[in-house]
Amino acid sequence: MAPLGPFGAAPRLAAGVSGGPHSLALALLAQHWARARGGDLLALVADHGLRAESAAEAAHVVALLAGQGIAARILSLRLPSGPAMQERARAARLAALLAACREDGRPWLLLGQHRLDQAETLLFRALRGSGPDGLAAMAPLRATPEALLLRPLLNEPPGRLEAVLAAAGLDPVRDPSNLNPRFARIRLRQALDDPAGTGPGVAALAEAAAAFARRRARREAALAARLAGCATLYPEGYAEIDPAALGEDALAELALARLVRVVAGASHAPARAEVAALRRRGQGTLAGAWLRGGRHWRLLREAAAMAGPVPATTGACWDGRFRLGGPGAAGHVLGPLGQAAPAVRAAARHLARVVVPTLPAIFRDGSLVAVPGLLYPTVEACAPFGLVFAPAGGPATGQEPVFEEVLAANSGSGHSSSGSATLS
Repeated sequence: MAPLGPFGAAPRLAAGVSGGPHSLALALLAQHWARARGGDLLALVADHGLRAESAAEAAHVVALLAGQGIAARILSLRLPSGPAMQERARAARLAALLAACREDGRPWLLLGQHRLDQAETLLFRALRGSGPDGLAAMAPLRATPEALLLRPLLNEPPGRLEAVLAAAGLDPVRDPSNLNPRFARIRLRQALDDPAGTGPGVAALAEAAAAFARRRARREAALAARLAGCATLYPEGYAEIDPAALGEDALAELALARLVRVVAGASHAPARAEVAALRRRGQGTLAGAWLRGGRHWRLLREAAAMAGPVPATTGACWDGRFRLGGPGAAGHVLGPLGQAAPAVRAAARHLARVVVPTLPAIFRDGSLVAVPGLLYPTVEACAPFGLVFAPAGGPATGQEPVFEEVLAANSGSGHSSSGSATLS
């Protein structure tokens, strides 16, 4: 845990626990670590409801945890049937785990992937033709709007985690799908033929992933320096860019791609070729962002691409950009200020006119109630609707999410249930 900190006094942790051996070992180790520092752990057990016995299995996992003095909560997902079920289930589980962290005020979410998972991830992505970022495999730490996602066991072989359970006298849940060669990951695991994860092949693959990760970290440091020197990102959800300081090299294109992703509220940055063309033009729209040229550029949300209103309740996310942290209010919705912009002209005099319609606003029965970012009409009216600029893909610098990483969350660890406005 030390390289993933600092954590401060009395850390409140959450962990995704499927009931498999590795996530159970994670729960035991995390509980011991947190208690030694005056904190505690909440185990989160996701029940997808895909099998008739999944609810009973989730309850069994909660009982196992209770026997170890670990508080647990079941998250019922109720996924609809359809194609790509495993991938959708993993993505839904991760989203539910992060939402539970936000609701319970736990800023760290621990996942139980280990050295063998890391080796499999590298092979899996290599077979899919991933580039250097993908071959860095899973990151030990990644920021999300809800919590810091931590994988403290990535360097540990699974055999060592099995020994933790044996010492505690716990019998984990074994998911038969983890032996089904119909899945590509299982075929890779069988080809490695090292279930304990202690052999030289797995160790070499894990070290290769670490080497790619170090390369990625060096690039991220350079990117952070470039962004700090060329861009200002505002809590209203737009950026100002000095094109001369941005430059014309590959790092400039990466920086612009990240800013486009952040301003558009997208989960992933657009393709490099599209970003390069936008940089050369110095103006235009791309992936829901609008670049206005000139001596200094302004990058803002494309008004026509903004999402529709959502209920203004605690934790509501609108347009992939803003999260409601206040209590909200029944019967109110959070959406784009849009055509109501002229009503707040006096309060928005410090903003460029093109920015104002893209601001988040609160409505009731079609009438404007508040614009929290402008404290309009009064501080009191805005108080229940505190908003945070929290782009869906995370901040502009730091670990960029890789699609396969999301899909692989908690894979192979048991049964099937299981923001700020700154540049860095």
